[in-house]
Amino acid sequence: MRCGVGQFTRLLGEAVERIEPGSSTTLTLTRSEGSIAEIWRAVGSARSVVCNFPIVAWKRVMFAPLLAMAIARLRRRKIVLIQHEWNGLHWLRRITYLPALWLADTIVTFSALVRRELAEDSLVGWTVKKCVLAPLPPNIAAPAGIADSKLRRRLAAAREEKRLVIGHFGSIYPAKQPNALLEIGAILKRRGLKPLIVYVGSFIRGVDKVEEEFLARAAELDLADDVIVSGFVASDHEVFGIFTEVDAFCYPLDEGLTARRSSVLACVQSGKPLIVTGPTLEEEFDHHPRFKELIDHHLIVLVARGSDNEAYADRIVSAANRPQVAIPFDFDGWWKDVAEAVRAQL
Repeated sequence: MRCGVGQFTRLLGEAVERIEPGSSTTLTLTRSEGSIAEIWRAVGSARSVVCNFPIVAWKRVMFAPLLAMAIARLRRRKIVLIQHEWNGLHWLRRITYLPALWLADTIVTFSALVRRELAEDSLVGWTVKKCVLAPLPPNIAAPAGIADSKLRRRLAAAREEKRLVIGHFGSIYPAKQPNALLEIGAILKRRGLKPLIVYVGSFIRGVDKVEEEFLARAAELDLADDVIVSGFVASDHEVFGIFTEVDAFCYPLDEGLTARRSSVLACVQSGKPLIVTGPTLEEEFDHHPRFKELIDHHLIVLVARGSDNEAYADRIVSAANRPQVAIPFDFDGWWKDVAEAVRAQL
């Protein structure tokens, strides 16, 4: 399973290098890569050290990035921490990231809501004064062509049978409320619309029993045969091939849409309608005009916070019946924006 934050880190490095070739390097830290000596030398050769959290393999490699930050502090290098989320993480994971927040000179976040979550945390609230907001780009770009797959053919056959195919893209974990979409699917099934819900992604392995609870809830709602979890899809061409057979995407989120949802940005590139809960904060997208433009042009359809599942079902049906919209998407421009924002902190 590819780590989304790891993918972001790689693409950010490439974007920075396009702006200023030779200005940066990447040090990979795994259980077999990144010895103390290598970290010491790498930190010594740089003016700034940038770390991205959270990471998928946090229990196996958590010590190494914290060591890199501690060495950077010892060697008086600037430390920039990019913190993608906070309250959505399990409390055990948040505890392991506390030293990173304390050590950082600057904390880059992509969401005004995440910044507020940090401010309201009694252990790290004081670190909010180190926070700056940056615009998050999508991790993947719609390719020029698509690839066929067994799953794509299965979805195409379902649509031929007049089934309503609902998509959900990205890693599956509690903060995304994957079970909430099941409740909406049950409503659509009671309406006789024969929904087929496809989760294009994998369950994140952690201390939560999200997969077990998800499968149990699907069975309780009589949706066991109406739900597909693809698992990891390696090719962007295959991902967007699957997207061509989706009628609408839906993300019912307790926290509402935030400017850090790169999975939403990937889906929007398909031209298919995307229904999602409205943001918690009015200012959520003030720092991200490109994301705000997608909402203003109704490519992302917001459902008012507090709405019941019937409202989501209504929006899915009405959006799926609209013509598909082809949109120009300046993928490199999105990445240039975030690279410039991070470079400004180095």
